[in-house]
Amino acid sequence: MNLPSFGVGTFRLSGQTVIDSVSNALDLGYRAIDTAQIYGNEAEVGQAIAASGVARDQLFITTKIWVDNYGKDTLLPSLRESLEKLRTDYLDLTLIHWPAPGKGIDLPEYMAALAEAKTAGLTRQIGISNFNIELTRQAIDAVGKEAIATNQIELSPYLQNRKLVAFLQQHGIAVTSYMTLAYGKVLQDPVIREIARKHQATPAQVALAWAMQLGYAVIPSSTKRENLASNLLARDLRLDAADMTKIAALERNGREVSPAGLAPEWD
Repeated sequence: MNLPSFGVGTFRLSGQTVIDSVSNALDLGYRAIDTAQIYGNEAEVGQAIAASGVARDQLFITTKIWVDNYGKDTLLPSLRESLEKLRTDYLDLTLIHWPAPGKGIDLPEYMAALAEAKTAGLTRQIGISNFNIELTRQAIDAVGKEAIATNQIELSPYLQNRKLVAFLQQHGIAVTSYMTLAYGKVLQDPVIREIARKHQATPAQVALAWAMQLGYAVIPSSTKRENLASNLLARDLRLDAADMTKIAALERNGREVSPAGLAPEWD
């Protein structure tokens, strides 16, 4: 199964807020949902999915294994706990959340455990998140490039990650962009706003359409139903070559997320 190009993210959403966000998203037609063990919201996401009445085979659910659960004896039990919270028998995609070189568990060990989760039927696909080129190479060595569905990375008009993206595309590993709006910073960008006016679109639609036109999957989150609905329209927005060139020039290495001890040396 290919990765959906558009999903809803749940980072930093909890309690009733995440229930409402996922419920609205499903009601509006979203079918891919991204969560993580560390978000502390898997149970609420599961509750919203169960209440939605959408059939499980229509959904694409992703979670990410937290660094405390990387050991070969802890990864599968932690994933089974995630499945219980999400009220499902399997995940569509399970990712290693951060390479976490400071945690003392070797990459081959946690990649092998993740591959075992797939063999056991707990997840249909596996992948990585926040891996640089060298660590992606090591992950490929551990499980084979065909096994790695995606590398979910911070990627926005302000952080275009071209070297890493080129490497992933060369190896047939899909790119999932998170933080595509750079915590909303790109929404105020004059270039993005000018392109939005030209297309009678919103700045968020422009940034999301830009990422999708480059072949990336996107997982924007929102607590507002109208924004969730508006973001979906990015799928129908076609930017022209001039627009894409202008956005390409916005690169400024504007990284928003790089936790010490978890993040790698970035390319």
